[in-house]
Amino acid sequence: MTNLFYRDPALYDAVQSDSTGAKMCRALIERHQPDARTLVDFGCGTGRDLEILAERFRCTGVDLQPGMVDYARRSRPGLDIRSGDMRSVRLGRRMDVVTCLGNSLAYVHDNDGVGQAFATFAAHARPGALLVLCTPVAPITRAEPVTATVDTPVGSATVTIQYTWDLRTQINTMHRHWVLSSGDEARDEIRRRVLFPQELERYAECAGFEVLAMGDGAGTELTGPTAYTVARSVRR
Repeated sequence: MTNLFYRDPALYDAVQSDSTGAKMCRALIERHQPDARTLVDFGCGTGRDLEILAERFRCTGVDLQPGMVDYARRSRPGLDIRSGDMRSVRLGRRMDVVTCLGNSLAYVHDNDGVGQAFATFAAHARPGALLVLCTPVAPITRAEPVTATVDTPVGSATVTIQYTWDLRTQINTMHRHWVLSSGDEARDEIRRRVLFPQELERYAECAGFEVLAMGDGAGTELTGPTAYTVARSVRR
């Protein structure tokens, strides 16, 4: 619970309200699997992206954080939101599309856990199904802190962000210092595992997926630090 957004999902929704992740994901699906009808999203958080995707697909969302799941069910009661760990959950169904967006995969830090997550993706993918991931593929290493103003439901807040990078573990840590409109302060720390492009491709291949594209968005250019990866299940 070192992430302030886990403690306050409504704040997460407000700060991320302009996210284009779901629209980017939908564009990739339309390009590579236009006849897709069903979708499961692992690490769905508050259901913000899932709500947009549900306009087009029959969706199920899964998240590990109880606070996120409870908030998603209250604020978006029309969605099918399940509690579960992407390393081990089994819904007993296979979908046309499997997604893991918003850097959710990056919260799995060890190699065994990453392999287990990809096994979960494969277990929920129909033959020929599409896998769409959004995850860090390069670290953010700038040394100087950056300060920004963020609109929240209770007024403007100031957040100062600084990054550290551990090459041995491939963990990129974001340190945030919040000063809220009330004058209260909060600090949080977000640790994300970077999977380099060829490493990410190898995990996908070992789970029975063929990588079709990797890029910064709907295009194919890859400049980092975050990438959308599109792969297809080749297992029968």
